[in-house]
Amino acid sequence: MHLILQRHGDSQGTAAKSVEVELAWTSPGKLALTYVVIGDIAALKLPAPAPAAHTDELWRHTCLEAFVGDAVGPGYYEFNLAPSSQWAAYGFSGYRQGMTPVDSFDDPGVSVETRADRLVQRATLSLGDLPGLRPDADWRLALTAVIEQRDSLKSYWALAHPAGQPDFHHADGFSQILTPAERA
Repeated sequence: MHLILQRHGDSQGTAAKSVEVELAWTSPGKLALTYVVIGDIAALKLPAPAPAAHTDELWRHTCLEAFVGDAVGPGYYEFNLAPSSQWAAYGFSGYRQGMTPVDSFDDPGVSVETRADRLVQRATLSLGDLPGLRPDADWRLALTAVIEQRDSLKSYWALAHPAGQPDFHHADGFSQILTPAERA
């Protein structure tokens, strides 16, 4: 499935021209994501490569993200995937409530390739055993990106943006529904 993220109107950074995501189920419960950022990649502030590890506050800089929740109920998961290969996984009981790290989450294997005009980042999320994601129910998905430039200006990208400031946790951003048949 190929999805195109929308730039938030309040974004100040202009180096990224588009952000697209290809998603595929590699096996039941395993979601492979390929983010493609098109633009002046040399103008972006990319974190230095680092050992793959759960790391907090990745979203403060260039970070590609996914949010997944059961279509019924307020709970959801947030996955932060940095070009450094660092990552984070959190569970929420509701809108920005009850945030807890998902300690048992498998390393998503973040990999990055860069060229002058694009950054390609791949990762695989193991979602099948996460509590609250029922295998026989629809799931809601939000795909997002924070793109920081060397001059510290940022642009914010998402499948859908709520009114007002960028807010990737808002229910309006969970605009893609993933059915059990699509996940098989």
